[in-house]
Amino acid sequence: MVKAKEAVAKSDSSAAKKKLRPSKVKSLAKFETKKKARAAGTLKKKPKQNLLSGTATWKVVYKSGTWRFVHRPTEAKLIAKAKAEGKPLNETPKKKKSIIVKPIKGEKNGETREVHTVKRKAYYPTLKTPKKHKSRGLFKNHKRNTRPSLTPGTIVILLTGVHKGKRAVLLKTLDTGLLLITGPFILNAIPMRRVHQGHVIATKTKLDISSVKIPEEVDDKYFKRTLLKKKPKKNDSKSLFVQKPKTYRPSEKRKSDQKIVDAQVLNIIKKHQDKKSLFLYLSSMFGLRNNQYPHRMQF
Repeated sequence: MVKAKEAVAKSDSSAAKKKLRPSKVKSLAKFETKKKARAAGTLKKKPKQNLLSGTATWKVVYKSGTWRFVHRPTEAKLIAKAKAEGKPLNETPKKKKSIIVKPIKGEKNGETREVHTVKRKAYYPTLKTPKKHKSRGLFKNHKRNTRPSLTPGTIVILLTGVHKGKRAVLLKTLDTGLLLITGPFILNAIPMRRVHQGHVIATKTKLDISSVKIPEEVDDKYFKRTLLKKKPKKNDSKSLFVQKPKTYRPSEKRKSDQKIVDAQVLNIIKKHQDKKSLFLYLSSMFGLRNNQYPHRMQF
């Protein structure tokens, strides 16, 4: 215990011998003088500076909806220069009164009346509706990005829709970002149609369709369907001469375009080395069996 006490005493003496920084010495001296003045009651508190009153070199002015600092010496110089040149000073214009008192003739009319200088609105809406603004970023102007694996000529597997599980040939990507595909129709009954890239699996098998010429009319407007007539009403359905509701049927123009494109694609398949396997591949359906997982497969 005695040894421990001796060690503590030695550590205290060593700390006292350590030299302090000059800035620390000054701050301690100031603190001690303030402490003594506070005890004696001679300590004077600095008055808080009012910003609105300003200083000798700066003044605070309320200008155009905000408080601003104006440099007094520069302002005085500008005023002196303007006076020497005989220019009018830029004084702040007086605000017009919103209400004016007008005298009125007659004994029983109260002699005066308050009149508004600006005429008030005759109609005030009950609800504040937001203003309509022009839409800046339209969806049709957005940039379309397709997967790098989806290039013209790739054979894709359809995942949704009437033809799900079937394989088709990708012809091109349209302006809307949709994919234009074809069966060909003779092999798997898939006509020329648009498909979203998210509903398709891109395979590694590709055809060179650089020589295939697609008609210029085949675009997004080409696939816009015409509105069919609505179903007849209940009372009209009882009569004998009511026509049956029309169902969608492709036009002759679309049929001819389909034949032109399919003929070109079939000629390319026939010239291919593995034409037999390609014909079987396009005509067969895609499916999964037990212990087969699509994320482990290479298409």
